[in-house]
Amino acid sequence: MGGAPAAQRDVGGRGQRSAGSWPAVPRRRQVGNVLFWALCLIALALVITPTVWLAGGVLYRAIPNFHWNVLFTRTQPSLSGGLVQPILGTFAITIGAMVIGGVISVLTGLYLSEFASGRHRGVLRGGYEVLAGIPSIVLGFVGYIALVVDLHLGFGLLPAVLVISVLTIPYITKSTETSLSHVPTGYREGAEALGIPQSWAMRKIVLKSALPGMITGFLVAAAIAVGETAPLIYTAYFSDQNPSMHLTHQAVPYLTYVVYYFSALVNPGTQANILSYDAALVLLVLVLLLIILGRIIAARSRRHAE
Repeated sequence: MGGAPAAQRDVGGRGQRSAGSWPAVPRRRQVGNVLFWALCLIALALVITPTVWLAGGVLYRAIPNFHWNVLFTRTQPSLSGGLVQPILGTFAITIGAMVIGGVISVLTGLYLSEFASGRHRGVLRGGYEVLAGIPSIVLGFVGYIALVVDLHLGFGLLPAVLVISVLTIPYITKSTETSLSHVPTGYREGAEALGIPQSWAMRKIVLKSALPGMITGFLVAAAIAVGETAPLIYTAYFSDQNPSMHLTHQAVPYLTYVVYYFSALVNPGTQANILSYDAALVLLVLVLLLIILGRIIAARSRRHAE
């Protein structure tokens, strides 16, 4: 009998504690929380404001004078016409860089994730991380000295593709290595337990599971390649001719040169200046499409994982 009231008091006490209010948050913690979120909003504004200002300026100047036929009209030597050759040249350079840089990056990421260990992994990983920090104009100048001058390749598609490939390798390699490391070890162990050859398991199971993340890395690298200017000035130069199968000794047109040269060296309001903003608008749309495509792939991969 003596235990019943104690149990009732214990139950009642627990009920009162659960129904009561939580202890008040200390004022110092509240001030710290508000300060933290204020700093986060300020940092976000510092990042977003220049981007919105730049994109808004391009839209404001390009849309009033934009005509769809600019996408199907040739660029004239008089700095007028359309953007057919620069658009084709941009696609040629980007696709070539994705093929060459993509193959090297996937093999490197695969080696780092599945086979490398110890010192070899550290050296390779440190190498591509250092490569990611080298300014693109430095890579362009090195490409100019090594490819255009020393190897006598001249301005052309091949030197441009090689330099842009080097520029994109760190991003694709990092995404490949990270995606492969996130594939559960049980997939590999299960394939080994079933007697499946390692090469077949790697192609059909491991790489297939890591493919969404790898594709996202490719899209990020493609967006970077589309927007580069300095390396291409040193290796591709510029031409008003369509890109061809001549990989060397033939300059290649591309959109970023139109934005840089036509806007900086001509008077505002001229046809060349208007064409430069049209090229900027096309680049903005291309990069935006690549970002949206990457988001869609990432969302689908997360949903598949769940």
